Amino acid sequence: MTLVAHSHGQLTSLSADEALAALYAAQWAPMVRLAWLLVRDQGVAEDVVQDALIGLHRRWEHLSDKEQAVGYLRRSVVNASRSVLRHRTVENTYLSTAGPAAERTQIVPSAEHLALGTLGNAEMLAALQRLPRRQREVLVLRYYCDLSEAQIAHSLGIAPGSVKAHAHRGLVALRELMAANSTRTPRENS
Repeated sequence: MTLVAHSHGQLTSLSADEALAALYAAQWAPMVRLAWLLVRDQGVAEDVVQDALIGLHRRWEHLSDKEQAVGYLRRSVVNASRSVLRHRTVENTYLSTAGPAAERTQIVPSAEHLALGTLGNAEMLAALQRLPRRQREVLVLRYYCDLSEAQIAHSLGIAPGSVKAHAHRGLVALRELMAANSTRTPRENS
């Protein structure tokens, strides 16, 4: 049973367990992809989505509009990804001040990160990571998840006009970063 199989109005009749099963079947892969594009770690992305699904299951009976379950789930994934990134910032700050013992810890890139880098997307993903958080989130939701402005606004809890502004600024900045990167010599890029 998937969400696609339910017509409008039938999600409200599902139990929390049935809703979780349907959401998992229909949304696991797109939500993991969304989380991965934001946190750039496959295991963490899967954990983020799993936690979001569990949280939605717990709150299922209290949702004001069960038909918006996918939107609620997407918003949870984005918010949890933000938390992961904030935690990484704290860790990196600690590691940069902790001295030699902390420097021995190495973070190994995920297999998906390595595969995308091999396929030639490494420069684009690196440039995307350099954008401000909100611009990066809007561009990922728009171009990797193929969401509408309204869906992005709902997922991020911002106005549709803000989505347009962040998308425009993000695309301009991304073009500038990619252009600057392409004008460097091969030695400078490595």
